Amino acid sequence: HQAIDRLMLEGMVDVMPRKGVIVKPVSLDEIMQIIDVRMINEIHGIRLAAERAEQDEIRHLSDILVRAAQWIEARNSEQLMLLDREFHNVLALASKNHVLADTLSKLHDRSLRFWFISLNRPGHHAHVHEQHEAILAAIRDHDADGAEAAMRSHIDEFRNNLTRSI
Repeated sequence: HQAIDRLMLEGMVDVMPRKGVIVKPVSLDEIMQIIDVRMINEIHGIRLAAERAEQDEIRHLSDILVRAAQWIEARNSEQLMLLDREFHNVLALASKNHVLADTLSKLHDRSLRFWFISLNRPGHHAHVHEQHEAILAAIRDHDADGAEAAMRSHIDEFRNNLTRSI
């Protein structure tokens, strides 16, 4: 019951009393709303992360990208999705704002549902990897403007890819 309640609160399912549970269909409006909210919050979070990231977090992000390169080679989309989630969660935690990190984690979890839609495009994983490398480079340099530009480009590309795929 707790799992169903959580899925309902996260907008993933509808509970129909005395009828059951229905997984909510993917809606373009919902996708765009989630991306809009991610854009605002992730941009703020990435600026904070660029200013506040510690060496352990930077090493962790770098390690994620090394593992991602291996999974790109192996063409393992499931592992790449998990690493994408881990990468964004580490960035959010590097902001040193736990409320923002929790919000971003929930938004990213909802976005992962749409990741499958964009997987069909050739070169998608390699392109996302390049975007993540640009984000990490800006974080490593503690360049808030560069980190913002890289994250904005990353989220915009996600939006554009989804609208082309739907």
